[in-house]
Amino acid sequence: MEQSQDSRMGPPWSQEGSPEEGLPTEWSRQWTRGRRVLIAILLGGLVLGSSVLWVYIFRNCGPRHCETPVCLDLLARYLASGNSSVDPCTDFFRFVCEKGNGTSDSFQTLSEENKSQLWRLLETPGSWHLGSGEEKAFQFYNSCMDTDAIEAEGVGPLQQIIEELGGWHISGNWTSLDFNRTLRLLMSQYGHFPFFRAHLQPHPSPPHTPVIQIDQPEFDILLQKEQEQKIYAQILREQLTYLNRLGTLLGGDAQKVQQHAAWFISFTSRLFQFLRPLEQQQAQDKLFQVVTIGELQEMAPAIDWLSCLQAIFTPMSLSPAQTLVVRDLDYLRNMSQLVEEELLANRDLIQSYMILGLVDTLSPALDSKFREARRELRQKLWELKERPPLPASPRWMKCVEETGKFFEPTLAALFVREAFGPSIRSAAMELFAEIKDAVILRLKKLSWISEKTLNEALNKLTKLQVEMGAPKRALKPDLAKEEYNDIQLGPSFLQSFLSCERSLQGRKVRHFLQPFAHHRWTESPWGVKAYYSVSDHVVVFPAGLLQPPFFHPGYPRAVNFGAAGSIMAHKLLHIFYQLLLPGGCPACDTHVLQEALLCLEHHYAAFPLPNMSSFNGSHTLLENAGDVGGLAIAFQMTTWDPLPTL
Repeated sequence: MEQSQDSRMGPPWSQEGSPEEGLPTEWSRQWTRGRRVLIAILLGGLVLGSSVLWVYIFRNCGPRHCETPVCLDLLARYLASGNSSVDPCTDFFRFVCEKGNGTSDSFQTLSEENKSQLWRLLETPGSWHLGSGEEKAFQFYNSCMDTDAIEAEGVGPLQQIIEELGGWHISGNWTSLDFNRTLRLLMSQYGHFPFFRAHLQPHPSPPHTPVIQIDQPEFDILLQKEQEQKIYAQILREQLTYLNRLGTLLGGDAQKVQQHAAWFISFTSRLFQFLRPLEQQQAQDKLFQVVTIGELQEMAPAIDWLSCLQAIFTPMSLSPAQTLVVRDLDYLRNMSQLVEEELLANRDLIQSYMILGLVDTLSPALDSKFREARRELRQKLWELKERPPLPASPRWMKCVEETGKFFEPTLAALFVREAFGPSIRSAAMELFAEIKDAVILRLKKLSWISEKTLNEALNKLTKLQVEMGAPKRALKPDLAKEEYNDIQLGPSFLQSFLSCERSLQGRKVRHFLQPFAHHRWTESPWGVKAYYSVSDHVVVFPAGLLQPPFFHPGYPRAVNFGAAGSIMAHKLLHIFYQLLLPGGCPACDTHVLQEALLCLEHHYAAFPLPNMSSFNGSHTLLENAGDVGGLAIAFQMTTWDPLPTL
């Protein structure tokens, strides 16, 4: 294929000062092809970068053998992940790419392996001591795994909660309690947000102080593509079947259940119609709007905003003058008007709407009949959207996830102690330091960057903080024990689950209110997602990511740089995304920069997707630049020094 001048330019991060510093012609052609394949790998969920750098190891069909156990394990992983019908030494790129459409992604696989490691620790006798901060975590996990006890409890604990909320017409009598009182209880005591979501978040603008953010509710109906609109009615029918099943499981009269479930679907659809697409909000510059509680009360009067938010965010002291950040204010106005109308005409149906939503929210803590109903709904929705079947998660995995959610400090300490010791952390920090040096060198060679902007960029890199493994607070067992003091386990698993939910919400609020010298992690330490925090100017690499096959001190240099190194470089490039936005670098040579960005967009657009559509590179331009730039930097690092003896 003829190569245009634009396509020879490369990504914006690789625009160096002189063409003589580029790769040789033959490698340039391979690199262009390699990037196309890596896009496929990324879309298929495989590791971006690590596969290409494995060429070094296999380019001569097994040059110098690495006989250590970790290398042999990595080789087995690598061979198992590729297309077994193709010899990697004959056609490496087909070996990598053709298997990508049929395999689960490497990050998901690693995530499951990390959870398996936590499972083994939670199942190991003697991993904790009576009276320690770990005790409640292990007790909660064991009660989650005790399915016989959960089945014996049946619907009794759930029916008790429904009665405390006033009951409902589906089964038995109900008391018409104050709407906002019920709403406060649902959100503050049971973690269910039927009409909107509220959470604490750093303010989107500097100085990023904590602020209450009001978002749209979460809907199972996610219709973003035109073809999904065609299955809208089928989705609603499946949800109606599911709601009928919930009402029946709770002993409801069949006719009443059907009536209330149908109204639930109708009401949800009307709320859903109020949502505006994200692109429309951005175009109207209304992605976030700042209002006070008092102003929101006037705009959306059906909700008693002050009392509801005060209940959710106790012990915060709120007033009508409290500032909020709201996503989609128009939705809240329309939602309020609809709720006011229905409270006058169908108050009992509004009650059923809230109760059915609560039952769905609590389904993970209920017996197998409720969990199976929820699983079947999710499976049907995936099938309707022509997605691969959802694998059934074993009970232990769900219990590990729930235990990790409520007792993260305990599981963080266990995981780091087992899988991210001092020697591994030291090697990872050394890798990061080399990648950071390579980024600095790359910045200095950019042809389009001005001297002033370069100095500012280098200053930002100097001030950057890096955190690896787990938050420092999570590794202090005494602090963990204090955080669990308000958790009351039993007598039923549902009550234990709810006590943990309330404790977790209270901890989140208290942590936001306390002066905090360190970054507040948004990923669990056994998670596999690295990220850059703009507000704290810190990059975070959890211990769960820095595991085989992404990283190991015993791996060859090319492997560590190709997998973990390319991810580190990508996250470092996040710091400079602003430079690639329109007007983000006024002193730079914008003509050269825009040519490079256009080249990158065309490069991605040329790659065909499995459904025969093309990839719109303009929608993910910044991430694409980070992917290709991070890979280029990692690749460069392996060429600086000869490959060590394997």
